[in-house]
Amino acid sequence: MTDAIKIDVWSDIACPWCYIGKRNLEAGLAATAEDDDAPRVEVTFHSFELSPDTPVDFDGDELDFLSSHKGMPREQVQQMLENVTGVAKDAGLDYHFDILKHTNTVKAHELLHFAKAQGRQHEMTERLMAAYFTEGRHVGRVDELVELAAEAGLDADAARDALETGEYLTAVRADQDQARSYGINGVPFFVIDGKYGVSGAQPADAFAQIARQVWAERDAVAVAE
Repeated sequence: MTDAIKIDVWSDIACPWCYIGKRNLEAGLAATAEDDDAPRVEVTFHSFELSPDTPVDFDGDELDFLSSHKGMPREQVQQMLENVTGVAKDAGLDYHFDILKHTNTVKAHELLHFAKAQGRQHEMTERLMAAYFTEGRHVGRVDELVELAAEAGLDADAARDALETGEYLTAVRADQDQARSYGINGVPFFVIDGKYGVSGAQPADAFAQIARQVWAERDAVAVAE
């Protein structure tokens, strides 16, 4: 049997395009599931911090952060957020930047690695992104992250222990080092089978096309052998 295609996704919990890219990837792969020779795919998420210098408790909203810390005019920021909200809606996501709590995401990434070790990385990724962009939850505080871990089906006490001891911080840093070695400086970024790089929240059709293309290449190699 042909090995599954491996898709490695570098993303940040606080990246609006990463959640959109995740949804589009899921939709694209779902479309290929109807193929006679449907590609088998394994998706793994990797850590990337867009703003590692952000405090856990940022004093202000997303408009304040982008305008004051990124030097963008508030009107431009507002227009940008309205645009991304519209794109998110097309992907089936209901963003609420008015209640979003901007925060440092390193602990959320540690939690994702804890979840990965428990075989529930996908569930935890979805829960964190939904909590951040649609529910206004605070994903920088340990107590809130523990609650979200439990909601994603993980053991709350074990999650708290992992977060308080920093057990998975080394794994987060390893992901970031690998991103640098690949030359990744923005997310979402998708690496397919370690040889194809796809940048940005591509449409679902694009993800479906590349999955089919790589699967066909695998079949051709198998036949040649």
